[in-house]
Amino acid sequence: MARVLVVEDEPALRFSLERSLLRAGFDVTVAASAAEGWEHLADADVLVLDWMLPDEDGLRFLARLRRTPAYESLPVLMLTARASEADRVEGLLGGADDYLTKPFSTAELAARLTALLRRGRPPLRLERGRLRIDRERMEVCLDGEDVSLTRREFDLLAFLAAHPGRVYAREELLERVWGADFAGTSRTVDQHVAQLREKLGREWIETVRGRGYRFRECR
Repeated sequence: MARVLVVEDEPALRFSLERSLLRAGFDVTVAASAAEGWEHLADADVLVLDWMLPDEDGLRFLARLRRTPAYESLPVLMLTARASEADRVEGLLGGADDYLTKPFSTAELAARLTALLRRGRPPLRLERGRLRIDRERMEVCLDGEDVSLTRREFDLLAFLAAHPGRVYAREELLERVWGADFAGTSRTVDQHVAQLREKLGREWIETVRGRGYRFRECR
């Protein structure tokens, strides 16, 4: 049974969505705020996200989600009363996979969610040579042995490993892994790369002089 997370602050609509999606055969979790919704992301197969939330704009929430390796591929349907073409474009370019305006048919919502789920998600478990990364459980194994990483070390490794061979500048890694609001410097990235090299070996993350870092798959 597919698991749907609905993040919607309007109580009546939230209750109606929960009932309708349960009847359509989904396993449904509801949240009334961005903060509450974030706590349930790990259990979701697809997200229904309201644009206007009391504690965080839906687009900001979506941008934060797309910068988090564990959730960057989570299918998201944006739900909003903003119906103009410009708003739809902004939502889709902001990271939404689909866009539905209020009022809407719950049958159409269920059909759109089914279509999103049919496309599938990239695997949450990455195998890169001798290295295995489970993004769902936040576990890393090297040569069959578990490697203990901090949350930020894991997020950085998972992001780089998901894009092997691509060079990322330190500033881009700060934004994609730590978030646009993080007040650290490029030295933060250097420190975490050094920590990963100490735990995994130096061969996995290569320094590209004058450009940044890239992941190398070692056999």
